[in-house]
Formats: sequence, C-alpha cells, structure tokens
Amino acid sequence: MDGADTHQSERSTLTDQLMRSARPKTLLAVLFAAIPTLVAFPGCTKTTEAPAASRLTIVQGHLQQAAAGTLLPTPIVLRVYATDGSPMANIPVSFNVLAGGGSVDPATAKSDANGEVKARWTLGPGSQAQSLVGSAPNVEPVMLSALGILPADISVAQGNNQTARANTALPVQLVLRITGNNNVPIPGQTVALSITSGGGSVSPQSAVTNSLGEVTVRWTLGPQVGLQTATATSGTVGPITLTAIAN
Repeated sequence: MDGADTHQSERSTLTDQLMRSARPKTLLAVLFAAIPTLVAFPGCTKTTEAPAASRLTIVQGHLQQAAAGTLLPTPIVLRVYATDGSPMANIPVSFNVLAGGGSVDPATAKSDANGEVKARWTLGPGSQAQSLVGSAPNVEPVMLSALGILPADISVAQGNNQTARANTALPVQLVLRITGNNNVPIPGQTVALSITSGGGSVSPQSAVTNSLGEVTVRWTLGPQVGLQTATATSGTVGPITLTAIAN
C-alpha cells in the first residue's frame, strides 16, 4: 500500500469514528427538541382538577334557646370544605326553616375566604321545637335546632297593693312581666287589663311586652272607698289579680 492509499484509509476510519460518536448526540438532540411537542400533544398533558366542595359543617349557633319570636343571641356560622380539606370560598350556601316558623337573614350567601357563611336566625313565635337546614351544591346538608321558650307566667314587677285617694291615679305605675321557663323574659306578648271592682280605669288597656318582657300601665282608682281590683292576662297565661285601696 502506497502512502496515498494509507492516508485515504486513515481519513475513512476517522470519519467513521466521528459519525459514530456524533450519532448518539444527534439522537439526544432530536429527542430533547421533540419534548415540548410531545407534552403539548393532546392526551400527553397531565391535568390537575380544581378542588370541589366536599362537606358543610356547623361552626357555631346550634342548640341555642331564646324566647319564641325573638332573635337568637349567637349568629349561625357554617363552613364549606374542599376535597383537599381546605376551606372553600365563593360557594353559595342556603338556609331554609324546617320547623317553628321564623326566618333567617340572609337566606343565601357565598362563603368567604375562610369558607364561612354567617346568618341570624329569628325564631317563630309559637313553637318550642325549631329547626333549619343549611345546604350547598353537591354536599350533604346540615341541620340546626333551637328551643323557643314560650310564655309561662305573668307577674307584677311593681305597683301592686298601693293606697291612694278615690278617683285619683296611683302614685306608682303598674309594671307587669311575662316570663318563660327559667325566668326568661318574653317580649312581643300582648297583655290585656280590665277593672273588676271599684270603678276606675287603666291606661292602656292593652300593651305589648318590651325586650324585658314588661308592660307599664297607669291605674286610676274609682269612686268606691276601700278595696279595688283589676285583672291582667296574656294569651293562655293568667289571669292575675291586682289590688289597691282607695281612701
């Protein structure tokens, strides 16, 4: 083999070695270049599902009690949770009264950043057992209960057994009080009064109890000297007798 052939053979061998060493690198370059296309191709992307509402819970306001027909002292608070266990915002929550009458304000609201919805519950006027349900889309509803305290007693808070001249008003106005169990004052109750002996008058003859469960009445005695009486009732509660002495 002469020198020219030797140089030609060396060049061929060197070219083959370079091709072999370059081929893996070229293949890797092609693969890396194709990765964005493969990822973007439909069916090759990994989708992440947004969390969905999974449960609704009671934070506060369950099992309260108040005079029937009045606002419960503590607001109702419900919380919405996502499937990952985190509080979920902007979920509509609705409240519906099931028993006892009454109302909830607001009836519907969206959960805040803490996943919470707040509402005020006013009990119905004539029932002890009262309940409402809170609900949100695609989750189990929750039920809340409350006890409405009904009128149980009528009493004289002040002004009974006074003495005054006939045909004059008693010096101290009468105050009558309506209460329920555990001496809970009952507002919004109508109290009716009437004179039963001695003549005279009461003003007003009918009044509605205030937030303390009380009404205030002025009693003017009649012309009869001696014992004079009046009665007071409130629905099924009473009557009670009030007395005064005219001289």
